[in-house]
Amino acid sequence: MTLKLFGHPFSSCLQKVLIPLYADEPEFEFAMLDGQHPENQAELARRWPIGKFPLLVDGDVAIPETTPIIEHLQARGAIGAHWIPDGEQGRRVRFLDRFFDLYVMTPLQKIVGDALRPEGERDGYGVAQARRTLDTAYDWLEANLDAPWAAGEGITLADCAAAPSLFYADWTHGIGGARPRLTAYRQRLLAYPPYARAVDEARPYRPFFPLGAPDRD
Repeated sequence: MTLKLFGHPFSSCLQKVLIPLYADEPEFEFAMLDGQHPENQAELARRWPIGKFPLLVDGDVAIPETTPIIEHLQARGAIGAHWIPDGEQGRRVRFLDRFFDLYVMTPLQKIVGDALRPEGERDGYGVAQARRTLDTAYDWLEANLDAPWAAGEGITLADCAAAPSLFYADWTHGIGGARPRLTAYRQRLLAYPPYARAVDEARPYRPFFPLGAPDRD
């Protein structure tokens, strides 16, 4: 059956799912969500009333949310079994997946989302709190990243979560020169060909970044 993936190339969440898809190259159809494809927006709303993306459609089954999508792809054999390994390493991978989603992606989205609010409705306290969370997460990662990839020698779901999280987080609240291991890890992720492809596909949309995309990466 044909896989159909709904999303937008500039979305960090879509990029997380694209990494294993581009790495293992199963056949899938991409459904672009923008003003020029209202039919895709309508289908997304019909299949997933919450309206969030990415959404994977596999035959008659609709799978929302990034980690369940990758889990589904692995279970059906569309991608390799190494993305979510078994045993102790698998538990580490799942923890780090949650870490990057909750403590890097969520606070960066708070900061970016606040910039889209009208001037009189912004949440300065919430943004300051989000920046503190990012600093704490950066420091923890600096102290705990001791291998080429997040959970060891091979790339996994944890790195799928890390790549777009750290990519956009550094634009939003800089990692800084005092965290060389984390900075080097981010650069390895950007150099990984499947993620580099996703980043390149998103380049035309950088003017959409409300804080102003830096002239790098």
